[in-house]
Parts: sequence; C-alpha cells; structure tokens
Amino acid sequence: MFVTRLISGIVLLALTAIFLYFGGIPLLVVLALISVLGFLELTKAVGLTRADGAVNRLEVIGIIGTVCIYACQILAVIHKEAVDVVYLIGVVVFTVISLLAMYVFSFPKYNASQVVEVVFAFMYVPVMLSFIGMTRALPDLGSKVVWLIWISAWGSDTCAYAVGMLTGKTIGNHKAFPVLSPKKSIEGCVGGVVGAALLGMLFGKFVMGPEYMILMGVICGIGSVISQCGDLAASAIKRNYNIKDYGKCIPGHGGILDRFDSIIFTAPCIYFLIYFFLDIKYVFMGL
Repeated sequence: MFVTRLISGIVLLALTAIFLYFGGIPLLVVLALISVLGFLELTKAVGLTRADGAVNRLEVIGIIGTVCIYACQILAVIHKEAVDVVYLIGVVVFTVISLLAMYVFSFPKYNASQVVEVVFAFMYVPVMLSFIGMTRALPDLGSKVVWLIWISAWGSDTCAYAVGMLTGKTIGNHKAFPVLSPKKSIEGCVGGVVGAALLGMLFGKFVMGPEYMILMGVICGIGSVISQCGDLAASAIKRNYNIKDYGKCIPGHGGILDRFDSIIFTAPCIYFLIYFFLDIKYVFMGL
C-alpha cells in the first residue's frame, strides 16, 4: 500500500509539474477532466447519483456548466486575452438558473435538497478548481505564482506531517480536532503554516526575486491555513456520509477529492491574495 501510494504520488507530482509548466490549453483540459470527476465524486458521496451509477439530469447540467467554465478560459488563451472573472460569474449564475429550471419543469421528479446538493458540488469543485487556470493565466507572474497553490497545500501538508511525527516522538502531540480528524495535532497544524511560509519565502527569493521573499511567505502562510480548512471540510463530508474515500481513480490515495481537497480551497485563495497583495506592493513601490 505504501509503495503504491508513493509511486502514484511521484507520478502525480511529475504530471502536475509538467502541466503547470506548459500551462495553456493542455492544463485547462486536464483541469476540466479533474473538475468533472471531482464533481461526480461529490454528488455520488451525498447520494445524488442514481442507483445504477448513471448520472441524472441535474448532474448533467453541472457537467455542462463545468465545461463552459473551462471553455471560457480556453477561448481567452486562444485570443491571448486575460481571463475575465465576469465570465466565470455568468456561467455560475446561468448554471444555477438552469438547475432551478430543471427542478421546476420536471417537478416533482427532484426535490429541493437535490438541487442544493448539485449547486454546492458545482461551486465546491469545478468553480473553485477553475482558479488554478485563472492563476496560471495571470499576466507576467502567472507561470510563477501558480506554484504557490501547491506550496500552500501539498507543501503545508508535508511539513505538518513531518512536524507532527517529530513532536509526537519527542514532546508528544495535542489533538487539534479529536472528533473530526484524530490524527491532526496542534503542533502539526502550526508546523504546516510555518513550513509553508518558509517554503514561500525561499520560492520568493530564488524564483521571483529577493524583493518578493516576505510577500510570498505571507501568502503561503495564509494559504496553508486555508488549505488545512479544505482538508478538514472534505473529511467532515466523508464522516457525515460514512465513506472512507471519495473514489479509487488515484491508486493509494483514493479519489480526486481525497488528493485535491486542500488544493480546492487554496486555488481561489492564492488567486485573490495575489491580486490584493501585489496591488498593495505596487502602491508602496510607486509603480
């Protein structure tokens, strides 16, 4: 099990590095596929998928909405334009309207709770994951700052695990979430934030330039806190519905949501932090 998890983890990391490096349409196509799979994992987890495993009409609308989100980003890449958040908002609004229209015109085939579940799954997975592509497409710095998403998520997770193991064998650990996640310790959580901040500072110094070092450390520190919330949120949903893993598509790791739970939260966080903090930085630099 450990060997399988390690090998699939290395392969996943290598593929992530390749697609993030090249960006563009290949990255967006992969993100669209991941988003659809994650969306269906969540709708299945909450019991929305039909007993025979086939998707229902509400899920189909969610899939169409997901495709439209990435189609907007692909068109922006083709026309060499910046991705406009307004298009994302528009797709979200019309997807929700379409879901409600299906609810009304097929009444009483679906109930209100099912519509709410699809809206939640759509917002939670495809919409939030789409910010990876939007971050990668940011002018000038996109190819670099997109890595902050992974530093804040997977980097934080690795540091938290290492610190938790180290303190557990020396001074002992204090459980941070004894009911929701018994293995998580306060020491590990703090170690994850500090570790991500340090990794962000190193990234800022050697990749973006010394003047970005503190800024990148702050962003990754905040991103780590958000990523840990994402991890816990995914765990809470699994506990509510008594499931161990969301899927089996990643050997040794489970499903898309089992591996990308923290990334889902971190992606929009990093996107907006970059916009906010870089604007402040430019103001102070008089640019």
